[in-house]
Amino acid sequence: MEQSYHYKLIARAIALIDAPGGTARSLDDLAADLGLSPAHFQRVFSAWAGVSPKRYQQYLTLGHARRLLDARFTTFDAALQLGLSGQARLHDLFLRWEGMTPGDYAKRGEGLTIRHGWFDSPFGPALGLATERGLCGLAFADDPDDATLADMTRRWPNARYINDPGAAAPHLEAAFARKGTARLHMMGTPFQIKVWEALLQVPTGHVTSYGEVARTVCSQRAARAVGAAVGRNPLGFVIPCHRVLQGNGALGGYHWGLPRKRAMLGWEAARRDVVAQA
Repeated sequence: MEQSYHYKLIARAIALIDAPGGTARSLDDLAADLGLSPAHFQRVFSAWAGVSPKRYQQYLTLGHARRLLDARFTTFDAALQLGLSGQARLHDLFLRWEGMTPGDYAKRGEGLTIRHGWFDSPFGPALGLATERGLCGLAFADDPDDATLADMTRRWPNARYINDPGAAAPHLEAAFARKGTARLHMMGTPFQIKVWEALLQVPTGHVTSYGEVARTVCSQRAARAVGAAVGRNPLGFVIPCHRVLQGNGALGGYHWGLPRKRAMLGWEAARRDVVAQA
């Protein structure tokens, strides 16, 4: 569980950095508050984030979110013209997906066997759920718990659930280690799947807004419905709903907690910049 240990440590550091009225924290101060030596904290933090704690603080500010909107805001029309919608996303992760038919979705999982298990991830313990057709759920928690599993199983209450981590393991390896192919079984309404498909077009290190997604999938006035569909995304991180911000640069909501959304955005932006500078 090394990755989860790193994330818990980083989550504590982020909480200190984000404290109300807080200012930029020195390496020595953060390490002391975490009960670690500066050298050990720097080593663990840099292994997780790809950059130093000082540099990473730049990726956690509201100003950075606004700069993302200014410099890396992905309009889907521009993405299509630049080839980002296919090439950039495929570079991040090889995906093959298929959605449920409306009739199948109406059965609320009846006739499906969903296998599940807990896994280590860069963002803490992750609950993976998979059918024979692919990964259908990915959730996060501070610690493995029954409440997270219950939250996911309520989405498809008529399915049969089996504790079998091996079923989801290859898909999660592809998602987090960028190796192999993650097959996705997208289980939602036709409108939800349309929104989730649009999110897959947002490249790593870029962001979009609820209004922009709404304009793309239907109309600008549907931003609230889009927000509800984003919030019902069953495949956290893989379908990157964490890359959707409010129009003013605020983070908005996140089903698995705003600190985790902030960590995901910073983690992706830092690693993208490191690769770009290499």
